[in-house]
Amino acid sequence: MVDYIIVGIGLGGIAFCEQLEKNNKSFIVFDDNSQQSSNVAGGMYNPVILKRFTEVWKAKEQLELLDRFYKTIEEKISEKINYKIPVLRRFVSVEEQNMWFEASDKPSLQPFLSTQLVKNNNKCIDAPLGYGEVLHTGRVDTDLLQQSYTEYLNNGEKLRKERFEYSLLKANDGFLEYKDIMARHIVFCEGFGLKGNPYFNYLPLNGTKGELLEIEAPGLKLDFVLKSSVFIIPLKNDLYKIGATYKWKDKSNTPTEESRKELEEKLRTFFKCNYKVVNHVAGIRPTVTDRRPLIGRHPKYKNSYVLNGLGSRGVMIAPYVAQKLFNYIERGTLLDAEIDIARFQKKWTG
Repeated sequence: MVDYIIVGIGLGGIAFCEQLEKNNKSFIVFDDNSQQSSNVAGGMYNPVILKRFTEVWKAKEQLELLDRFYKTIEEKISEKINYKIPVLRRFVSVEEQNMWFEASDKPSLQPFLSTQLVKNNNKCIDAPLGYGEVLHTGRVDTDLLQQSYTEYLNNGEKLRKERFEYSLLKANDGFLEYKDIMARHIVFCEGFGLKGNPYFNYLPLNGTKGELLEIEAPGLKLDFVLKSSVFIIPLKNDLYKIGATYKWKDKSNTPTEESRKELEEKLRTFFKCNYKVVNHVAGIRPTVTDRRPLIGRHPKYKNSYVLNGLGSRGVMIAPYVAQKLFNYIERGTLLDAEIDIARFQKKWTG
């Protein structure tokens, strides 16, 4: 008997594992490496939506948990994964500059938007109007996080690298049975894989395909994340991530020439140095129609829960919603109505 079965070890699954370990709960994780959204993510955390200059949902609450959460993981896996790095928004017009200053006057955005314009001194970037700086930002190496955390769980005999077979899950009086395991609860953290889950596939998980390029640009020497028509995220050894695309029809994890061309065309509108594409990856973000996570208990099977719909901001939001779900299950704390899957109760046909 274990306290929990967890299905999926993306950002949501990792965050819920951390809640369980912190509270001395036993668990076993099932993952078949079929979902790619976490390990192809840009990994940025940023409290401002830079397209509209608006605050990210629950940004302050999420940031309060973030540093401690990733520091705990770094100590477990003996790897550096959380990097504090500025995010600078390139201005393309004086009107955008004015919008930035108007936004920085709003009480909700004052802690996050610097009122000091940053001049551009990089010969590779065309930015005559400079940048606005977002505060309290950084990047998590999501690829290394997922690889190292998977190894950590495997070494602790808490991971089974296999496909979860829904038909073998049996609900008994007060506990669940799956193959040779008995558990008090099960939490599905499958990302876009939720579409194949017979218990929760009624939920409106759309899925948005995102593609990233990795380029080598020795002349760039960028020490901040640049956000313009695409973002540029510095890695190591003159390597940078370039992204990202948003495609709603294609649900495959296969990179496309169309998206590569789109990313390079956007990059060249302001990037003026030579570069070489060294990698191209794709994954499906678990996005929801109302842009809020999917958290909560199944309408019928009371020991079954979901943690999903983290979209493109999983690095920030995963620790926050994992804590919310744990407190809901173990302490009876009510979920916020805007994330509770009860808001889609009418879609469930039984």
